[in-house]
Amino acid sequence: MKVLLSIKPEFVNEIFGGSKKYEYRKIIFKNQNISSVVVYATMPVGKVVGEFDIGSIIEASPEVLWNKTKKHSGISYEFFSDYFSKKAKGYAIQIENARLFPEPMSINDFDQSIKVAPQSFCYTF
Repeated sequence: MKVLLSIKPEFVNEIFGGSKKYEYRKIIFKNQNISSVVVYATMPVGKVVGEFDIGSIIEASPEVLWNKTKKHSGISYEFFSDYFSKKAKGYAIQIENARLFPEPMSINDFDQSIKVAPQSFCYTF
């Protein structure tokens, strides 16, 4: 099974450029059978642009997450701290085998059952 994640375009570029090896989340999917992430680049792109495999998911306090992943975070410590402010725990999804699609596509072209971009994530086929 796959999950569709909404990710800001600047971070999408870091993922597919190879410098961002972790995607951070405040909440994580409950389904344990997720093997890959389909990437929706938020506006102004507004398209499904690629996919990556999940290596592992680290669950820890923000401080521990940062210490374990900062070398491959693809973001600044300030952005990370703001994102996780007032959170006791967070998640780092390890990005492996990132691949861009030959052509970006609309959500409807990717999966007709998905009508709008997810705020965080949604399950897909």
